[in-house]
Amino acid sequence: MIVYCNFEELSALKAGAHQVLEEYVSEQGMVVAPPEERERVAALVPLLDGDFSVTTVHEQRSLLNAIAIIVEILRVEMESLVAENHPAHEVAVSAYFDFAHAFSVKTRLYEVGLEMEALVELVTGGPVTDELARDFVFPD
Repeated sequence: MIVYCNFEELSALKAGAHQVLEEYVSEQGMVVAPPEERERVAALVPLLDGDFSVTTVHEQRSLLNAIAIIVEILRVEMESLVAENHPAHEVAVSAYFDFAHAFSVKTRLYEVGLEMEALVELVTGGPVTDELARDFVFPD
């Protein structure tokens, strides 16, 4: 299954990924991703050049987890910039759009996961186990 992403969404995800990997520090306090979260995001960075081809539920869950980490750091940055400046200030508006673009991808990826799980359940007649999540392959 393919999750389509536009240029703005990929740019926002890249910016957020770099913040996670560079241990983003705001003036309000420190937001540092734990090592396992940084590893998930680092594994995502090479995929941020185009649409996502998601072939298993396990892969979808892994991508969703990494993007959720990015969305959270972008949300924190947006809130911080709105509080430090004015909501209409250019940096706050830019931070909002980065957050919103990344959040949009996260939402689509989540919905694809629901569809994938439903199809696995329909075909197998049972819930998605860890084994099925890894082994049941969806073609593009």
